[in-house]
Amino acid sequence: MIKFINKFIINEDIEKVWEFYTDIRHLEIITPKKLNLKIVNTTNQKIILGQETIISAKIIIRQTTLHSKITFFQQYEYIDEMLEGPFIKWKHTHKFISINSNKTEIIDIVEFILPYGLFGKIVSIFFTKILRQLFEHRKDETIKYLSR
Repeated sequence: MIKFINKFIINEDIEKVWEFYTDIRHLEIITPKKLNLKIVNTTNQKIILGQETIISAKIIIRQTTLHSKITFFQQYEYIDEMLEGPFIKWKHTHKFISINSNKTEIIDIVEFILPYGLFGKIVSIFFTKILRQLFEHRKDETIKYLSR
């Protein structure tokens, strides 16, 4: 299993950051347009334990449908896991830590396994670079959106 970790600090109160990240529509704001992400269906607008969401997005080279579920939820942390999609396993932990009244650290931990055995392991190296770019974009868009 590959483990990818991304962290950044934003000059915003944790409550404002949490409010943004627990609205499922944040995905459409922070995801690069070239991924053509669309929320197809969701059981709830606000992220809650047990929520299921189906999205469509361009993953690597083709448009794909992903079905995920929130498997853990507590204040300032939640986990979404893929139920159906292009990965053998996909687990994304979202953590938010208050540094002070106007600074929040956002931590993403993504654990994944690609299909196709040895070929999948080789592609994982390439995919990790894509994830790094994706999360850099997410950081920039989060800062831009919450700083307005």
